[in-house]
Amino acid sequence: MISPLFTADSLISLLTLTLLEIVLGIDNVIFVSILIGRLDAVKRLKARRIWMIAGILSRTLLLLGLGWLVSNGSKELFAVAGYGFKLRNLIMLGGGLFLLYKTVREIHEKFEEPGPEGIRVEGAGRGSFGAIMGQVILVDIIFSFDSIVTAVGLARKLPVMIAAVVIAMFIMFFFSQKIADFIHRHPSLKMLALSFLLMVGFSLVFEGLEPIHHSHIDKGYIYFAMAFSFGVELLNIKLRKRK
Repeated sequence: MISPLFTADSLISLLTLTLLEIVLGIDNVIFVSILIGRLDAVKRLKARRIWMIAGILSRTLLLLGLGWLVSNGSKELFAVAGYGFKLRNLIMLGGGLFLLYKTVREIHEKFEEPGPEGIRVEGAGRGSFGAIMGQVILVDIIFSFDSIVTAVGLARKLPVMIAAVVIAMFIMFFFSQKIADFIHRHPSLKMLALSFLLMVGFSLVFEGLEPIHHSHIDKGYIYFAMAFSFGVELLNIKLRKRK
């Protein structure tokens, strides 16, 4: 009998979520690289390793917390106009609204900012290793919250979410510079990922309001839309190269 973690649905979730985690983590990679760049060359590799380990641990703990709350939050907390809301509904609703707000703001900033070269870190300069690593970990947690909410919104099994986060962190660690360069050469991929986030955010809000409409959006539709759009964008990239 096939393990539920190795079903086609779980494998598609793992692949989709890993790719999305990588693309959504580009801003995080760039910002963290700027902070680590304040250190001398000898300490940078050590700093990157600490960043990777801390990133995996913090994301895993966030996933465990949110995943447990979503899975076990079945007790009705309150009712509005006769519609009973559970803790799971509130997490989905709050996460979806957060995702929609952050995504719309990010899209707006993409139109307003001059580009990645315009990114600036206040107080740039040499600093102590401990202080800089504290900033790196804090920034990483802040930047990763939307990807954690995305993982909860996309995947159904907690091991799939954790596996996707761990794989994405390893890939970003070993190929951080190449990934950043690739996204900068093809900024449409970043906008595509943000569009995916809008769709995921809407689906989370929809699930959060489930006591009202008693409906459910099958995640298979979301996977198909993402895979189709990503495939079309890869064809566009290849076509632009040929031209």
